[in-house]
Amino acid sequence: MSPLCSVCRQADTRFFFQDGSAVYWRCPVCEATCLDAAHLPAPDAEYARYLEHDNTPQDTGYRRFLEKLATPLLDRLPPGQQGLDYGCGPGPVLAMLLREAGHGVRTFDPFFAPEPEVLHDTYDFITCSEVVEHFHQPYDEFAFLNKLLNPGGILGIMTCFQTQDERFANWSYRRDPTHVTFYKEATFHVLAELFGWTCEIPRKNVVFLYKKRTEQRAREET
Repeated sequence: MSPLCSVCRQADTRFFFQDGSAVYWRCPVCEATCLDAAHLPAPDAEYARYLEHDNTPQDTGYRRFLEKLATPLLDRLPPGQQGLDYGCGPGPVLAMLLREAGHGVRTFDPFFAPEPEVLHDTYDFITCSEVVEHFHQPYDEFAFLNKLLNPGGILGIMTCFQTQDERFANWSYRRDPTHVTFYKEATFHVLAELFGWTCEIPRKNVVFLYKKRTEQRAREET
């Protein structure tokens, strides 16, 4: 029996691809592709893989990579916003870039910045750079991020959109054992509809999901 889609929970998934014993499922509604739950990596394996990353503020190439998300996000933020870099990793360079632009940014990562108190506040923007492909329970994660986002706030995501189906088997992004959920542009439009967001895709692999303002706040600002 095929599992319910872990991204949108709107339909049972269909078999898409198998690599050895690892099975990938495709959702017919949101078009996400997910690794079967039986083959999700254990936390210690994830942590070991993340330690192989060497992303530092001194790495100009990595800064340029993060600017693909940071630059269009900064273009959309009013001055002095308060944000959260969710899944910041061992070197929170994105948070540094946003702070340099005058915004307050807190960080959270289950392995490298496990500070649960930051998850008790709400934020004007939340960033997830190279994070959502690691989600084991994506729907639950997006629902949680929605609660952390202030009305009118922005959830900024950067992830590598799914390659063509015929290239999936040899796709290097899939071969990272910690990458378990893969999205198409259509996936984010479905999520936006589910959570009442507005979806904008300003460039390849970058998504902005806007939480609607409450009627009261909208009246106050008119």
